[in-house]
Amino acid sequence: MQYLAGIILAGVLALAGAPPVLADSLRTGAAAPAFTVTTLDGRVLSLASLQGKVVLLHFWATWCPPCQVEMPALERFYKQHHDEGLEIIAVSVEDRSDEAKVRAAAAAYTYPLALISNATVSGYGRIWRLPLTFVIDRAGVLRKSDWSGEQPITATSLDEYVLPYLKTPLTN
Repeated sequence: MQYLAGIILAGVLALAGAPPVLADSLRTGAAAPAFTVTTLDGRVLSLASLQGKVVLLHFWATWCPPCQVEMPALERFYKQHHDEGLEIIAVSVEDRSDEAKVRAAAAAYTYPLALISNATVSGYGRIWRLPLTFVIDRAGVLRKSDWSGEQPITATSLDEYVLPYLKTPLTN
């Protein structure tokens, strides 16, 4: 019995030291993890509240040069396709002390922006690199989770990876 308890304890300790799940290791084709964020203007947005929309969940930072390139492309895409059911949520991963800097950068964009100071997001794991963008279809299924080969995101890549889901109606 003590032997079994020792094995269980060793397993628990091994798992406790295991590295955290990385955000871009999520499986596409499965239900996207739930999320809830409070935007800079105080709105609470969750995956559940966006059901029926195509969602781009975009993690960025003001100090991230590729993010500075992508944000305007996301804005143009958002303005073109918001009425078709597109929602972009840009989540800045920065210290709370940088909120004024985040708000200043956010002023140029019309899509919802949020600020988190913890780089680990429930269900998504550790946001270990920026930018990091997820595409979630109208049914809440994660469709794209790794843009690393296509950085920075461009109008062409948005058309390729997002437009097909905007053209697909939600079915029951």
